Amino acid sequence: MERLKIAVFFGGYSSEYSVSLESAYSVICNLNPAKYEPVPVGITEQGKWYYYGGELNKIKEDSWQQDKACVPAALSPDRGAGKLLLFQGDRVDSLKIDGAFPVMHGRNGEDGTIQGLIQLAGIPLVGCNVLASSLCMDKDRAHKLAELAGIRVPKAITFGEVYDLHEVVEFADLTGYPLFVKPVKAGSSYGITRVPDRANLMEAIRYAFRYDDEVIVEEAIPGFEVGCAVLGNDDLITGEVDEIELAGGFFDFTEKYTLKTSAIHVPARVDKETSDRLKQTAKTLYRAMGCSGFARVDMFLTPDRQIVFNEINTIPGFTEHSRYPGMMKAAGYSFSEVLDRVVELAVGGKRKQGI
Repeated sequence: MERLKIAVFFGGYSSEYSVSLESAYSVICNLNPAKYEPVPVGITEQGKWYYYGGELNKIKEDSWQQDKACVPAALSPDRGAGKLLLFQGDRVDSLKIDGAFPVMHGRNGEDGTIQGLIQLAGIPLVGCNVLASSLCMDKDRAHKLAELAGIRVPKAITFGEVYDLHEVVEFADLTGYPLFVKPVKAGSSYGITRVPDRANLMEAIRYAFRYDDEVIVEEAIPGFEVGCAVLGNDDLITGEVDEIELAGGFFDFTEKYTLKTSAIHVPARVDKETSDRLKQTAKTLYRAMGCSGFARVDMFLTPDRQIVFNEINTIPGFTEHSRYPGMMKAAGYSFSEVLDRVVELAVGGKRKQGI
């Protein structure tokens, strides 16, 4: 059977460019070579697209774009054509694509933008569609949907660049400190500040506005953060729940990618009944947002074992040591098996037809 060509998109015009390189390198190296042929498509921090046919370790090292193996490229929007266009001087060649796997984090990669282009082109998409990607990227609107699904969310106030400062300060005083100030649409904890008192509130708001045009101020939930990997479209499976143990502060960008003072426990140190409730809540939230393929659902567990929704990452970290693969591994699924399943969910129809 001929291998299916899977375009793996990496990089991107995003503050999370470097994180994407690590994830994409792992995905490309671990896709089943008997079934799939990876087609690396790199997007620079300036937003330029290239088909990359060079050494894979250069992706991880971020030296890929200096390689002569880079060919300017674009995805054809012609529905059903399924082509990656390659611009070779005055000539335009094309490469047939059977599926597309965006391994990009944050804005312009995880927020529905590239998913829209892939869906417009009629190419099978690995992971969440446009709507689910957009909703999950938006903390305010995701929380509203979660509440409608019967899941508790943090008390919060959301505002744009023109806002009533008195109203925000009043909310903060009534809710009580510490608080969290976050960009509404950003990932990897960029722009997030834990605010201990009113004196630090304005600085945190200004910092958050560097990453988005909307800001959310949230109550701090007592307890600890837990996550649950979910995989599937209609029939869902979950990994084991994980738990983030913090020495202090919060799980910011540095802690997420270095674990200097924090630790991740898989499975989480909770009883079976609580673990089962967390898994079921994760499935409920996954369905409420219209997710498909895979996603990581992040929640808080309070000291009295109440579950509070935090956010859904539609393209979580995808290295072999990231949280999502770690949770699936604890449930008995290797990293390669997870990749095989999520790609199969997207391109299974083609494989069944023997294409």
